[in-house]
Amino acid sequence: MNPTYIVIGVVLFFVFLFIFLYNRIVKLRNNRKNAFADIDVQLKQRHDLIPQLVETVKGYAGHEKELLTKVTEARSGAMKATSINDKIASENQLTASLRSFNIAVEAYPDLKANQNFLQLQEELADIENKLAAVRRYFNAATTEYNNSVETFPANIIAGMFSFKKEPFFDLGEDQRKQLDQAPKIQF
Repeated sequence: MNPTYIVIGVVLFFVFLFIFLYNRIVKLRNNRKNAFADIDVQLKQRHDLIPQLVETVKGYAGHEKELLTKVTEARSGAMKATSINDKIASENQLTASLRSFNIAVEAYPDLKANQNFLQLQEELADIENKLAAVRRYFNAATTEYNNSVETFPANIIAGMFSFKKEPFFDLGEDQRKQLDQAPKIQF
C-alpha cells in the first residue's frame, strides 16, 4: 500500500472528525437557544398576566404599595433583559418578588375569594408549571452543550471557535438560601 494513501486517509479522517465535532457543537448551541425560546414564550405569558394580577390586588391591598411596586419593577426589568444571562438573572428577581407577593396576599381573605383573582392565580400557577418544565429542558440542553464544549477532543475545537460553557437557569442564590433553611412552622 502506498504511504501517500495512508497520509491522505489520516488527514481526511481528521478533517471529517473536525467537521463532525464542530457541527455537533453548533447543533447543541442552537438546541440550547431553541430551548430558551420556549422559556421566552412562557415568560411573555407571565409578563402579560402580572399587570392584571397587580391591578386586582390594588383594590384590596392598597397599603401594600411597596410590594406591588417591587413586582412591577421586577417585571419591567425582566422585560428589558436582552441576553440569556440577563434574562435568567432578572427572571430570578421577578420570581422572588412574586413569591413575596403571594405571601402578602394570604392576609386578605376577601381577595382570595375574588373569582377574577382566583382565575388569575390559577393561570399564573399554570404558567409557572410550564416554566418549570421548559427550564428543565433548557438545563438539559445546556448540560449537553457544556459537556460537548468541555470534553476532549471537542474542547479543542470549542476553544478555537470561542464556544464557551454556558450558565443554567437555576433558582438563584436568594432562593437557594431559602431552600437550604428549615421551614418555620407556627401554630
